[in-house]
Amino acid sequence: MTRSTARPDILVIGAGIVGAAVAHFAAAAGFSVTVVERGSIAAGTTSRCEGNLLVSDKEVGPELELALHSQRIWRGELAEHAARWEFESKGGLVVAASTAGKSALDVLAQHQRGLGIRAEEVPDVAALHEIEPHLNPAMVGGVFYPDDAQVQPVLAAHHLLRLARDRGARLLTGVTVTGIRTRAGRVVGVDSSAGALDAGAVINCAGPWAGEIAALAGLDLPVLPRRGFVLVTEPVPITVHHKVYAAEYVQNVASSDAGLQVSSVVEGTPSGTILMGASRERVGFDATFSAEAVGRVARGGAELFPVLADVQILRTYSGFRPYCPDHLPVIGPDARLPGMWHAAGHEGAGIGLSVGTAQLIVQALRGEPTDLPLDAFRPERFADAVAA
Repeated sequence: MTRSTARPDILVIGAGIVGAAVAHFAAAAGFSVTVVERGSIAAGTTSRCEGNLLVSDKEVGPELELALHSQRIWRGELAEHAARWEFESKGGLVVAASTAGKSALDVLAQHQRGLGIRAEEVPDVAALHEIEPHLNPAMVGGVFYPDDAQVQPVLAAHHLLRLARDRGARLLTGVTVTGIRTRAGRVVGVDSSAGALDAGAVINCAGPWAGEIAALAGLDLPVLPRRGFVLVTEPVPITVHHKVYAAEYVQNVASSDAGLQVSSVVEGTPSGTILMGASRERVGFDATFSAEAVGRVARGGAELFPVLADVQILRTYSGFRPYCPDHLPVIGPDARLPGMWHAAGHEGAGIGLSVGTAQLIVQALRGEPTDLPLDAFRPERFADAVAA
């Protein structure tokens, strides 16, 4: 493999967490890498999320397997860098307000335990209050996941790119990709606001804009933006020790409904502020403030923790999660156009899944067997479904 900055082995589009992870693992594997970002590092979805590394919200299937694979990497080969991105194994508590909801949680947890996930039953409100003393006493029980974790996502993206650059990777910020260059039916680089950039392969890590990048190559990739709001309270002496969310959160994550959905998620921060989420709606790239979404998020947070009802909200922020219709990301080479690769569509799980995704991409680039099969994540699967 060459080390020419004029024609790298790999050109990565996007310097969010997924692009940063791909750059890091590719450079570590000996590839020459250029990362192209139209804004600044982590300026998109990565800077507008909570940094979750969750297994608790994944139903049994390929995404959960990818989450477990990624957890092993965060806690394994990347563990020496954990302090750089403020890795915190805070644990997650999923709670139910009804016996039916609790039964559904127990069934999911049983299946997850079959894959080796630590999922501990919390049988009643007394046990819940031992974990979270301020939780609404109307909750009937839940499941505790000790291995749910969190990182500071902007720091993670910056430091993964720093590790890549230490190995010779090149970063171009403020450069917009305007076209995908092909020769003899194969991708050979991109056109950009900085001119033509050649590469051995192009990897689309553009998050909710991945569909637009694919369209530049004449490819249909149904990655769509799904808007979500997060609320930040004033610093308070009230402590929320873990990430706590209502059982409905899992259902909303798996829903394809375009309308507004809100399920309560609450967690504390070291600074004393409380974060509240989570809303989901498909409104394109409309970043307009939504009083309805924010109001429902605030009310949902107070339902989980009534003690927060009178706490002042300091600010809100929103971002666009990259959504795929079947709720699975697109990972790997695009069979429709050799040399074009994708790593996108992780929706709200991109921070946690980024490193596992990157390692699978690099293994495939090297022609090695991948740690997980990529069939479920094939970029062209949507076109295959239409053709069938």
